[in-house]
Amino acid sequence: MLANIQEHSFIVARVAETIVSGLQLPEDGTVAPPDLDLVLAGALLHDIAKTKCLDGSCQHAEEGMLICTEHDYAEVGTIVREHVILSSFNVDDYRRGLFPAREIVYYADKRVRHNEIVPLSHRLDYIIDKYSRGSDHIKQRIRDNFDRCVELENYLFSFLPFDPADVAERVNPAPFRSS
Repeated sequence: MLANIQEHSFIVARVAETIVSGLQLPEDGTVAPPDLDLVLAGALLHDIAKTKCLDGSCQHAEEGMLICTEHDYAEVGTIVREHVILSSFNVDDYRRGLFPAREIVYYADKRVRHNEIVPLSHRLDYIIDKYSRGSDHIKQRIRDNFDRCVELENYLFSFLPFDPADVAERVNPAPFRSS
């Protein structure tokens, strides 16, 4: 993994950690918190195949899922596969007590451009510029994906004691250390 991609992944993990740690869920147990270890594993590995796929020979989310699955981390692989385009998001899932790790990682990744925590609108502009190849169809697909992310952001922050604009100042700046 290239150093810049590794740094991006560390910051995504810190954003995800900030969100999970800050969640204020109902005390009646109707909504279970996501597994922090699973969230961190997914965030740290979400771009595991990015370097390999930079030449355009593969889709990094799919390839990353395969790498994780080959190493018996299928649950992490699902998160990795979903970090670019979330297959579904439905507020009703949360009302049934689900708070999937994949959605936390997906959201955290959308908040980090390279090594900087940015608002969704800035990340949207960057992704359109970098990946749309001038195609109106691709631009619309990217916007649709970000509409889902905005809906997710609104829902997530209904359980957090801070606003999306406050994420950067709440993130632990310490690097992850291997033990």
